[in-house]
Amino acid sequence: MTETIPHLFKLFLDWLPSASAMQSVLKLFLIPVGGGIPAGVLLAKGQGLTWPITTLLYLVSDVILAIAFEPILRVIAWICGKIPFLRRVSAAMRAANARNVARFQGTATGPIALVMIAFGVDPMTGRASALAAGHGFLAGWAFAIAGDMLYFGVIAFSTLRLNKYVKDPDTTMWIILALMLLVPMVVRRVRSARGPCQAQENTA
Repeated sequence: MTETIPHLFKLFLDWLPSASAMQSVLKLFLIPVGGGIPAGVLLAKGQGLTWPITTLLYLVSDVILAIAFEPILRVIAWICGKIPFLRRVSAAMRAANARNVARFQGTATGPIALVMIAFGVDPMTGRASALAAGHGFLAGWAFAIAGDMLYFGVIAFSTLRLNKYVKDPDTTMWIILALMLLVPMVVRRVRSARGPCQAQENTA
């Protein structure tokens, strides 16, 4: 029995990836606005990291983002509250944001809406929206990180699936990055074109 425990511990250490491999993937995940997700996922695959470890590394990158971005957000909110012009700009942005995301839920301040903001835009915007809705550090970043983890899941799955057909990692990464930029633009264009059509149908 005493010999089994050290053996199991050695197997556990052998199962863990190297610290340098995890650090390299984490650095890519720290690139703002999700740009490093395809590269990080492919690097993790190449380094032999399992998907739970890869997902955990992305979660760690979100926690680091929360710790780094929160003081900046608080300073901006404080400055906007002191300067009348910036206060009006902030109020206008909150009103526009509320109109854009109200479709996710009855109000734009609910948890689902805040999660979807982080999913559809980025976690910083999700946290800013949560702060405007009155949510504190823990709840606000919980919503933002939840949405960002959903986004990570979609991009990571798409990257790995595409890499099965496009064997070159660099080509796969550039295709996913292009889709990350183009798909939201197309969706916004379709929605903006659909808005006047729906308005005409309602008035008819």
